Amino acid sequence: MAKRVKKKRATSRRTRQPKKLSDLFHETLKDIYFAENKIIKTLPKMAKAAHSRELANAFNKHLRETHGQVKRLDQIFRMLGKPARGKTCEAINGITDEGAEIMRDFKGMPALDAGLLSAAQAVEHYEISRYGTLRTWAEELGMTDAAKLLQATLAEEEATDQALTELATSVINLEAEEEEVSEAA
Repeated sequence: MAKRVKKKRATSRRTRQPKKLSDLFHETLKDIYFAENKIIKTLPKMAKAAHSRELANAFNKHLRETHGQVKRLDQIFRMLGKPARGKTCEAINGITDEGAEIMRDFKGMPALDAGLLSAAQAVEHYEISRYGTLRTWAEELGMTDAAKLLQATLAEEEATDQALTELATSVINLEAEEEEVSEAA
């Protein structure tokens, strides 16, 4: 009887289709596609909530870039011969939920913009991670054109992250602290 169980397990392993790097690439592409489309819905809300005109402008600039990034993803899906479709990404849902919580909890408060900026950078770091991985996989899979498109998006995400860091350290965080100190005095 023990032999039958072993044979059954071995048979089920053989009939199961192995998943390859190309499958993982496609699944991760669907993940980031969902994320980018979620970000397109979220950025206008963040821009509207921001007190700082500079921060609102940064969000609006990134919104325009994100539309272009989705177009690049559409191109990659076409290269794969697959429909451009996202799959729910719980990670980006969690990050954007945290951003919504900051908007709710800090509405009208001096630290709102610092919180919005922090939430935006959490999104950027997630995107940088995904695009870096996808670009590397595309290179390993011999998908040179896809790798170039992913690198272009990765460069934009890294530039946005750097711009947000500069905005945080030169203006936003300082203003949040100054307003809190002046309110306490």
